[in-house]
Amino acid sequence: TTQCLRVPVSDGHTAAVFVSFENKPSKEEILQAWKDFSGVPQELQLPSAPKQFLNYFTENDRPQAKLDRNLEGGMAVSIGRLREDSQYDYKFVCLSHNTLRGAAGGAVLLAELLAAKGYFD
Repeated sequence: TTQCLRVPVSDGHTAAVFVSFENKPSKEEILQAWKDFSGVPQELQLPSAPKQFLNYFTENDRPQAKLDRNLEGGMAVSIGRLREDSQYDYKFVCLSHNTLRGAAGGAVLLAELLAAKGYFD
């Protein structure tokens, strides 16, 4: 389950995420999966694609919109505060740039992907 925390900050949306698993992984397994994650845009090395899409911060006060929204040109997702939860298996916070990753940059990245896959040929 998730909740987007829309507060009056420029260009950043923060989400509180709570997850449960059929087979609960360790915290280290989750962190490694985030570190190793690579999607099609990274595999194709698209111009707008962030090199590292998911970035985990170990500091207890991160991610923060003003500090982390422009990571990887605003196209990466910042994650932090991964903790075990009493109702779900884990909870964490993530942040994305709502204009660059969301609307404008997301549209550009999608166009790059469609072009790379030959949809404009």
